[in-house]
Amino acid sequence: MDKRKLMPKRQRLDGAVRTGPLNGPLHSRPLVALLDGRDCSIEMPILKDVATVAFCDAQSTSEIHEKVLNEAVGALMWHTITLTKEDLEKFKALRIIVRIGSGVDNIDVKAAGELGIAVCNVPGYGVEEVADSTLCLILNLYRRTYWLANMVREGKKFTGPEQVREAAQGCARIRGDTLGIVGLGRIGSAVALRAKAFGFNVIFYDPYLPDGIERSLGLTRVYTLQDLLFQSDCVSLHCTLNEHNHHLINEYTIKQMRPGAFLVNTARGGLVDESALAQALKDGRIRAAALDVHDNEPYNVFQGPLKEVPNLICTPHAAFYSDVASTELREMAAGEIRRAIVGRIPDSLRNCVNKEYFLGSGPASSAYESTGAPGSGPGGMPSLPAGLNGGYYGALPGVPVQPAHSSAPVGLLGPGGPMSSLPTLPQLYSIRIVSNLRLREGP
Repeated sequence: MDKRKLMPKRQRLDGAVRTGPLNGPLHSRPLVALLDGRDCSIEMPILKDVATVAFCDAQSTSEIHEKVLNEAVGALMWHTITLTKEDLEKFKALRIIVRIGSGVDNIDVKAAGELGIAVCNVPGYGVEEVADSTLCLILNLYRRTYWLANMVREGKKFTGPEQVREAAQGCARIRGDTLGIVGLGRIGSAVALRAKAFGFNVIFYDPYLPDGIERSLGLTRVYTLQDLLFQSDCVSLHCTLNEHNHHLINEYTIKQMRPGAFLVNTARGGLVDESALAQALKDGRIRAAALDVHDNEPYNVFQGPLKEVPNLICTPHAAFYSDVASTELREMAAGEIRRAIVGRIPDSLRNCVNKEYFLGSGPASSAYESTGAPGSGPGGMPSLPAGLNGGYYGALPGVPVQPAHSSAPVGLLGPGGPMSSLPTLPQLYSIRIVSNLRLREGP
């Protein structure tokens, strides 16, 4: 007797049934969605044999199509969308979220854990890029390169030393000054080592590190933030953002800084109270500041408390970027999604930040598995509805397939080849009509 006839059939949301086993239990091809972007070219080669990948290009969950909310097993996201508890509850099948970056402050990690959703990040990417960008900003503050270059661009003529002296007023010597680093993680350590080469005396504050780390790096450790602010000629922030350090730099802590000190933030915008910083720059309490991250992004130079503030450099949350780092980052994020699909949650994950919610709650499970009735899964976690079963996504006449805010053309790739070789009408039985959503499937 064919054993397959004895296997129970599991109902898919659309009523179709798949009975072929894959990787052990019964499966259907899962859906993975890039929530706040449109380019899946790096992720596709890594995921195309185990999942169908969609890109939503959304700025909030209200712009995400119902199909993704109902069927997406995994989600990739940058820093431009926020997932609160209410947002997370909209997803019916989600098992893993991977933040394409290191910070997870735009995800309610606790709520995700309670809903059985693993949250992962990519903490090891772009260390060199952020450290180099930080040093670049520090050097610009000390040597005023940014402002001098703008003067030349605007046509200012420097005909003698007096004009140079006037324009370069505030330029400072680096050697012998004290750089204070808040948070000596991967990036903070890289900044410290680079800064020593420029002659900085480097001190750091990080209450989470064991004693002795300062000796291995040849740095000086202080044990309170107040001590660091009091001793530093330049303060550089390299800590994660959480409920304990929101607006770490505020009116009170700015008063603890040395008069005329510099401030650099390439970590998270929420670490700095921008209203307090604006007032300190206007008063000269802080000589100059450089921010790559902001409380509200994308940063608008014409709005907010930092509007028309002197001695301020702002860059667009780009310190992490290089062509190489971007590719590595996306490959690592997609690899984490793949491990969740073909492996076990949380055992197979490398950077799960809420693993404690899964330990002791039952056997670890794959994001690929469906374990019975909808809404029930191992350890009380929701089970997965059936996915796409490798079918095409496409558009039928009269059905829009892109968000209202975008005029970009729709992309479609599939096993049948490029747009010129779309499936014939009899083959369209597996197509789900999807409006306001653009999806790609790898060749």
